[in-house]
Amino acid sequence: MRDVAALAGVSLKTVSRVINREPGVSTALVSKVQRAADQLDYRPDFTASNLRRADRRTSTVGLMVEDVANEFSAAVHAGVEEAARGRNMAVLTASIAEDPVRERDVVRAFTSRRVDGLVVVPSGVDQNALWNERNIGVPWVFVDRAPRGVAADCVLTNNREGAREGVRHLLDAGHRDIAFLGGSLRLDTAQERYEGYLDALSGAGLAVHQEWVHRNLHNADAATDVIRRLLATGERPTAIFAAQNLLAMGVFRALREADLHHQIALVGYDDFALADMLDPAITVVAQDPRAIGVRAAELLFERIADDDAAEGPASADREPRVHVVPSYLIVRESSLIRP
Repeated sequence: MRDVAALAGVSLKTVSRVINREPGVSTALVSKVQRAADQLDYRPDFTASNLRRADRRTSTVGLMVEDVANEFSAAVHAGVEEAARGRNMAVLTASIAEDPVRERDVVRAFTSRRVDGLVVVPSGVDQNALWNERNIGVPWVFVDRAPRGVAADCVLTNNREGAREGVRHLLDAGHRDIAFLGGSLRLDTAQERYEGYLDALSGAGLAVHQEWVHRNLHNADAATDVIRRLLATGERPTAIFAAQNLLAMGVFRALREADLHHQIALVGYDDFALADMLDPAITVVAQDPRAIGVRAAELLFERIADDDAAEGPASADREPRVHVVPSYLIVRESSLIRP
Protein backbone atom coordinates (compact mmCIF):
# COMPACT_ATOMS: atom_id res chain seq x y z
CA MET A 1 0.00 0.00 0.00
CA ARG A 2 2.94 2.32 0.65
CA ASP A 3 4.21 1.65 -2.90
CA VAL A 4 0.76 2.46 -4.31
CA ALA A 5 0.60 5.66 -2.24
CA ALA A 6 4.03 6.75 -3.43
CA LEU A 7 3.25 6.10 -7.10
CA ALA A 8 -0.14 7.81 -6.89
CA GLY A 9 1.24 10.74 -4.91
CA VAL A 10 -1.34 10.36 -2.14
CA SER A 11 -1.28 9.44 1.54
CA LEU A 12 -1.32 5.87 2.83
CA LYS A 13 -4.67 6.63 4.48
CA THR A 14 -6.17 7.60 1.11
CA VAL A 15 -5.06 4.30 -0.42
CA SER A 16 -6.58 2.45 2.52
CA ARG A 17 -9.89 4.26 2.12
CA VAL A 18 -10.01 3.52 -1.63
CA ILE A 19 -9.10 -0.15 -1.21
CA ASN A 20 -11.70 -0.59 1.54
CA ARG A 21 -14.30 1.34 -0.49
CA GLU A 22 -14.89 3.88 2.23
CA PRO A 23 -17.08 6.89 1.34
CA GLY A 24 -15.84 10.46 1.04
CA VAL A 25 -13.01 9.95 -1.47
CA SER A 26 -13.24 11.97 -4.66
CA THR A 27 -13.61 10.24 -7.99
CA ALA A 28 -10.33 11.72 -9.17
CA LEU A 29 -8.42 10.29 -6.20
CA VAL A 30 -10.10 6.89 -6.58
CA SER A 31 -9.04 6.77 -10.25
CA LYS A 32 -5.49 7.81 -9.39
CA VAL A 33 -5.14 5.12 -6.72
CA GLN A 34 -6.69 2.42 -8.92
CA ARG A 35 -4.31 3.26 -11.79
CA ALA A 36 -1.33 2.97 -9.47
CA ALA A 37 -2.62 -0.30 -7.99
CA ASP A 38 -3.13 -1.75 -11.49
CA GLN A 39 0.33 -0.65 -12.59
CA LEU A 40 1.94 -2.31 -9.55
CA ASP A 41 -0.40 -5.34 -9.72
CA TYR A 42 -1.33 -4.63 -6.12
CA ARG A 43 -3.79 -7.01 -4.47
CA PRO A 44 -5.02 -6.41 -0.91
CA ASP A 45 -4.36 -9.08 1.71
CA PHE A 46 -7.78 -9.42 3.31
CA THR A 47 -6.54 -11.98 5.84
CA ALA A 48 -3.93 -9.60 7.20
CA SER A 49 -6.33 -6.65 7.27
CA ASN A 50 -9.00 -8.68 9.04
CA LEU A 51 -6.55 -9.60 11.80
CA ARG A 52 -6.34 -5.89 12.62
CA ARG A 53 -10.09 -5.33 12.56
CA ALA A 54 -12.15 -5.55 15.71
CA ASP A 55 -15.06 -7.29 13.97
CA ARG A 56 -12.82 -9.99 12.47
CA ARG A 57 -14.76 -10.13 9.21
CA THR A 58 -13.07 -12.32 6.60
CA SER A 59 -15.05 -11.25 3.51
CA THR A 60 -15.97 -14.90 2.89
CA VAL A 61 -19.23 -16.85 2.98
CA GLY A 62 -19.68 -20.60 3.02
CA LEU A 63 -22.05 -22.35 0.60
CA MET A 64 -23.14 -25.94 1.33
CA VAL A 65 -24.97 -27.73 -1.48
CA GLU A 66 -26.05 -31.28 -2.20
CA ASP A 67 -23.54 -31.84 -5.01
CA VAL A 68 -21.58 -29.21 -6.92
CA ALA A 69 -21.82 -31.44 -10.02
CA ASN A 70 -25.62 -31.21 -10.03
CA GLU A 71 -26.99 -28.51 -12.33
CA PHE A 72 -29.32 -27.14 -9.66
CA SER A 73 -26.49 -26.82 -7.13
CA ALA A 74 -24.21 -25.23 -9.72
CA ALA A 75 -26.84 -22.63 -10.57
CA VAL A 76 -27.44 -21.81 -6.89
CA HIS A 77 -23.67 -21.40 -6.56
CA ALA A 78 -23.62 -19.02 -9.54
CA GLY A 79 -26.38 -16.92 -7.95
CA VAL A 80 -24.59 -16.70 -4.59
CA GLU A 81 -21.36 -15.69 -6.34
CA GLU A 82 -23.20 -13.08 -8.40
CA ALA A 83 -24.49 -11.41 -5.24
CA ALA A 84 -21.18 -11.81 -3.40
CA ARG A 85 -19.07 -10.37 -6.20
CA GLY A 86 -20.64 -6.96 -5.85
CA ARG A 87 -19.63 -6.91 -2.19
CA ASN A 88 -16.07 -8.10 -2.79
CA MET A 89 -16.86 -11.35 -0.97
CA ALA A 90 -15.37 -14.77 -1.72
CA VAL A 91 -17.52 -17.92 -1.70
CA LEU A 92 -16.25 -21.21 -0.28
CA THR A 93 -18.31 -24.17 -1.48
CA ALA A 94 -18.69 -27.78 -0.34
CA SER A 95 -20.91 -30.74 -1.25
CA ILE A 96 -22.66 -32.53 1.62
CA ALA A 97 -24.42 -35.28 -0.40
CA GLU A 98 -27.46 -35.30 1.93
CA ASP A 99 -25.16 -36.71 4.64
CA PRO A 100 -25.87 -35.21 8.10
CA VAL A 101 -22.38 -36.14 9.36
CA ARG A 102 -20.77 -34.42 6.38
CA GLU A 103 -23.12 -31.48 6.92
CA ARG A 104 -21.97 -31.08 10.53
CA ASP A 105 -18.29 -31.42 9.58
CA VAL A 106 -18.55 -28.79 6.85
CA VAL A 107 -20.32 -26.34 9.18
CA ARG A 108 -17.50 -26.77 11.68
CA ALA A 109 -14.84 -26.42 8.99
CA PHE A 110 -16.37 -23.23 7.60
CA THR A 111 -17.02 -21.62 10.98
CA SER A 112 -13.50 -22.48 12.17
CA ARG A 113 -12.25 -20.49 9.19
CA ARG A 114 -14.42 -17.59 10.35
CA VAL A 115 -16.68 -17.29 7.34
CA ASP A 116 -19.00 -14.32 7.77
CA GLY A 117 -22.11 -16.43 7.10
CA LEU A 118 -23.48 -19.62 5.58
CA VAL A 119 -25.90 -20.47 2.76
CA VAL A 120 -27.04 -24.07 3.27
CA VAL A 121 -28.98 -26.68 1.31
CA PRO A 122 -29.75 -28.86 4.35
CA SER A 123 -29.34 -32.63 4.42
CA GLY A 124 -32.99 -33.18 5.30
CA VAL A 125 -32.55 -34.33 8.90
CA ASP A 126 -33.20 -32.36 12.08
CA GLN A 127 -30.73 -29.47 12.31
CA ASN A 128 -30.80 -29.31 16.14
CA ALA A 129 -27.36 -30.89 16.20
CA LEU A 130 -25.99 -27.79 14.49
CA TRP A 131 -27.64 -25.30 16.83
CA ASN A 132 -24.43 -24.76 18.79
CA GLU A 133 -22.72 -23.67 15.58
CA ARG A 134 -25.27 -20.88 15.17
CA ASN A 135 -24.77 -19.78 18.76
CA ILE A 136 -21.22 -18.71 17.94
CA GLY A 137 -22.69 -15.82 15.98
CA VAL A 138 -22.54 -16.90 12.33
CA PRO A 139 -25.78 -16.06 10.50
CA TRP A 140 -27.10 -18.45 7.89
CA VAL A 141 -29.81 -18.88 5.29
CA PHE A 142 -31.31 -22.15 4.09
CA VAL A 143 -32.16 -22.74 0.43
CA ASP A 144 -34.30 -25.27 -1.44
CA ARG A 145 -35.48 -26.97 1.78
CA ALA A 146 -36.88 -25.56 4.98
CA PRO A 147 -34.78 -26.43 8.04
CA ARG A 148 -35.99 -28.76 10.77
CA GLY A 149 -35.52 -27.74 14.37
CA VAL A 150 -33.98 -24.36 13.49
CA ALA A 151 -35.66 -20.98 13.04
CA ALA A 152 -33.84 -19.34 10.14
CA ASP A 153 -34.34 -17.47 6.89
CA CYS A 154 -34.99 -19.70 3.88
CA VAL A 155 -35.48 -19.34 0.14
CA LEU A 156 -37.73 -22.01 -1.35
CA THR A 157 -39.68 -23.01 -4.44
CA ASN A 158 -43.42 -23.79 -4.52
CA ASN A 159 -42.74 -27.52 -4.96
CA ARG A 160 -46.25 -28.78 -4.30
CA GLU A 161 -47.92 -26.29 -6.63
CA GLY A 162 -45.31 -26.87 -9.33
CA ALA A 163 -45.75 -30.64 -9.26
CA ARG A 164 -49.53 -30.24 -9.28
CA GLU A 165 -49.27 -28.07 -12.40
CA GLY A 166 -47.02 -30.58 -14.15
CA VAL A 167 -49.35 -33.51 -13.48
CA ARG A 168 -52.43 -31.45 -14.40
CA HIS A 169 -50.77 -30.72 -17.73
CA LEU A 170 -50.60 -34.47 -18.38
CA LEU A 171 -54.23 -34.86 -17.30
CA ASP A 172 -55.24 -32.10 -19.71
CA ALA A 173 -53.53 -34.07 -22.49
CA GLY A 174 -55.89 -36.97 -21.74
CA HIS A 175 -53.67 -39.13 -19.54
CA ARG A 176 -55.25 -41.00 -16.63
CA ASP A 177 -52.57 -43.61 -15.96
CA ILE A 178 -49.66 -41.51 -14.66
CA ALA A 179 -46.68 -43.00 -12.84
CA PHE A 180 -44.65 -41.07 -10.25
CA LEU A 181 -40.92 -41.26 -9.51
CA GLY A 182 -39.68 -39.30 -6.49
CA GLY A 183 -36.50 -38.60 -4.56
CA SER A 184 -35.30 -39.23 -1.02
CA LEU A 185 -38.01 -39.71 1.60
CA ARG A 186 -35.89 -37.65 3.99
CA LEU A 187 -36.37 -34.49 1.94
CA ASP A 188 -39.36 -32.20 2.37
CA THR A 189 -39.08 -31.20 -1.29
CA ALA A 190 -39.61 -34.81 -2.38
CA GLN A 191 -42.65 -35.12 -0.11
CA GLU A 192 -44.13 -31.84 -1.35
CA ARG A 193 -43.79 -32.90 -4.98
CA TYR A 194 -45.45 -36.22 -4.21
CA GLU A 195 -48.30 -34.34 -2.53
CA GLY A 196 -48.67 -32.20 -5.65
CA TYR A 197 -49.01 -35.40 -7.69
CA LEU A 198 -51.69 -36.67 -5.30
CA ASP A 199 -53.48 -33.31 -5.42
CA ALA A 200 -53.72 -33.40 -9.20
CA LEU A 201 -55.02 -36.97 -9.31
CA SER A 202 -57.51 -36.30 -6.53
CA GLY A 203 -58.74 -33.15 -8.29
CA ALA A 204 -59.44 -35.25 -11.37
CA GLY A 205 -61.26 -37.89 -9.32
CA LEU A 206 -58.57 -40.51 -10.01
CA ALA A 207 -57.20 -43.17 -7.68
CA VAL A 208 -53.47 -43.69 -7.23
CA HIS A 209 -51.96 -46.83 -8.78
CA GLN A 210 -49.52 -47.71 -6.02
CA GLU A 211 -47.63 -50.06 -8.33
CA TRP A 212 -46.76 -47.00 -10.43
CA VAL A 213 -45.47 -44.95 -7.50
CA HIS A 214 -41.73 -45.29 -6.84
CA ARG A 215 -40.07 -43.06 -4.25
CA ASN A 216 -36.76 -42.78 -2.43
CA LEU A 217 -34.78 -42.87 -5.69
CA HIS A 218 -31.40 -41.15 -5.52
CA ASN A 219 -29.99 -41.05 -9.05
CA ALA A 220 -30.64 -41.56 -12.75
CA ASP A 221 -29.61 -45.23 -12.72
CA ALA A 222 -32.22 -46.01 -10.05
CA ALA A 223 -34.90 -44.35 -12.18
CA THR A 224 -33.81 -46.29 -15.26
CA ASP A 225 -34.02 -49.59 -13.37
CA VAL A 226 -37.50 -48.78 -12.07
CA ILE A 227 -38.84 -47.96 -15.54
CA ARG A 228 -37.25 -51.07 -17.06
CA ARG A 229 -39.08 -53.22 -14.50
CA LEU A 230 -42.31 -51.27 -14.92
CA LEU A 231 -42.25 -51.67 -18.71
CA ALA A 232 -41.71 -55.39 -18.33
CA THR A 233 -45.11 -55.76 -16.66
CA GLY A 234 -48.24 -56.40 -18.67
CA GLU A 235 -49.89 -53.13 -17.65
CA ARG A 236 -48.01 -49.87 -17.92
CA PRO A 237 -48.77 -46.13 -17.55
CA THR A 238 -49.31 -43.80 -20.47
CA ALA A 239 -47.37 -40.97 -18.79
CA ILE A 240 -44.66 -40.49 -16.15
CA PHE A 241 -43.98 -37.60 -13.78
CA ALA A 242 -40.33 -37.60 -12.61
CA ALA A 243 -39.96 -35.31 -9.60
CA GLN A 244 -36.26 -34.48 -10.02
CA ASN A 245 -33.99 -33.75 -12.99
CA LEU A 246 -31.72 -36.80 -12.56
CA LEU A 247 -34.78 -39.04 -12.33
CA ALA A 248 -36.19 -37.54 -15.54
CA MET A 249 -32.89 -38.34 -17.29
CA GLY A 250 -33.06 -41.93 -16.07
CA VAL A 251 -36.68 -42.29 -17.20
CA PHE A 252 -35.90 -40.97 -20.66
CA ARG A 253 -33.00 -43.41 -21.01
CA ALA A 254 -35.23 -46.39 -20.19
CA LEU A 255 -38.01 -45.21 -22.53
CA ARG A 256 -35.58 -44.73 -25.39
CA GLU A 257 -34.04 -48.17 -24.81
CA ALA A 258 -37.53 -49.66 -25.15
CA ASP A 259 -38.32 -47.43 -28.15
CA LEU A 260 -41.26 -46.01 -26.19
CA HIS A 261 -40.03 -42.41 -25.83
CA HIS A 262 -42.57 -41.31 -28.48
CA GLN A 263 -45.41 -43.34 -26.95
CA ILE A 264 -45.23 -42.64 -23.19
CA ALA A 265 -45.43 -38.99 -22.13
CA LEU A 266 -42.94 -37.52 -19.67
CA VAL A 267 -42.79 -34.44 -17.46
CA GLY A 268 -39.82 -33.78 -15.17
CA TYR A 269 -39.23 -31.45 -12.26
CA ASP A 270 -36.20 -29.16 -12.76
CA ASP A 271 -34.85 -28.28 -16.16
CA PHE A 272 -31.50 -29.67 -17.28
CA ALA A 273 -28.96 -29.06 -20.03
CA LEU A 274 -30.04 -30.31 -23.47
CA ALA A 275 -33.55 -31.24 -22.24
CA ASP A 276 -34.82 -29.13 -25.14
CA MET A 277 -32.52 -30.90 -27.62
CA LEU A 278 -33.67 -34.48 -26.97
CA ASP A 279 -36.17 -36.25 -29.22
CA PRO A 280 -38.75 -35.59 -27.98
CA ALA A 281 -37.73 -32.51 -26.01
CA ILE A 282 -38.57 -32.91 -22.31
CA THR A 283 -41.33 -30.87 -20.67
CA VAL A 284 -40.27 -29.69 -17.22
CA VAL A 285 -41.47 -27.80 -14.19
CA ALA A 286 -38.55 -25.39 -13.97
CA GLN A 287 -37.15 -23.65 -10.95
CA ASP A 288 -34.90 -20.59 -11.03
CA PRO A 289 -31.94 -21.77 -8.92
CA ARG A 290 -29.77 -18.81 -9.85
CA ALA A 291 -32.44 -16.41 -8.52
CA ILE A 292 -32.69 -18.61 -5.41
CA GLY A 293 -28.94 -18.25 -4.86
CA VAL A 294 -29.01 -14.48 -5.38
CA ARG A 295 -31.90 -13.99 -2.96
CA ALA A 296 -30.34 -16.27 -0.34
CA ALA A 297 -27.07 -14.34 -0.47
CA GLU A 298 -28.92 -11.02 -0.20
CA LEU A 299 -30.78 -12.23 2.90
CA LEU A 300 -27.49 -13.40 4.39
CA PHE A 301 -25.80 -10.06 3.76
CA GLU A 302 -28.72 -8.34 5.48
CA ARG A 303 -28.19 -10.55 8.51
CA ILE A 304 -24.46 -9.82 8.51
CA ALA A 305 -25.21 -6.09 8.32
CA ASP A 306 -27.56 -6.43 11.31
CA ASP A 307 -24.75 -8.03 13.31
CA ASP A 308 -22.31 -5.31 12.30
CA ALA A 309 -24.74 -2.55 13.24
CA ALA A 310 -25.35 -4.13 16.64
CA GLU A 311 -21.66 -5.01 17.10
CA GLY A 312 -22.72 -8.58 17.86
CA PRO A 313 -24.96 -11.48 16.75
CA ALA A 314 -28.22 -9.52 16.61
CA SER A 315 -29.51 -11.21 13.44
CA ALA A 316 -30.46 -14.33 15.43
CA ASP A 317 -33.08 -12.29 17.27
CA ARG A 318 -34.81 -11.17 14.08
CA GLU A 319 -37.96 -12.93 12.94
CA PRO A 320 -37.09 -15.61 10.32
CA ARG A 321 -38.22 -14.86 6.79
CA VAL A 322 -39.36 -17.23 4.04
CA HIS A 323 -38.97 -16.13 0.42
CA VAL A 324 -40.57 -18.23 -2.35
CA VAL A 325 -39.17 -18.15 -5.90
CA PRO A 326 -42.01 -19.63 -8.00
CA SER A 327 -41.56 -22.48 -10.47
CA TYR A 328 -42.99 -22.44 -13.98
CA LEU A 329 -43.98 -25.03 -16.58
CA ILE A 330 -41.97 -25.29 -19.81
CA VAL A 331 -44.04 -27.26 -22.32
CA ARG A 332 -42.10 -29.31 -24.87
CA GLU A 333 -42.89 -32.32 -27.05
CA SER A 334 -42.60 -35.09 -24.44
CA SER A 335 -45.83 -34.08 -22.67
CA LEU A 336 -47.83 -33.62 -25.85
CA ILE A 337 -47.82 -37.35 -26.55
CA ARG A 338 -51.42 -38.57 -26.38
CA PRO A 339 -52.36 -41.71 -24.44
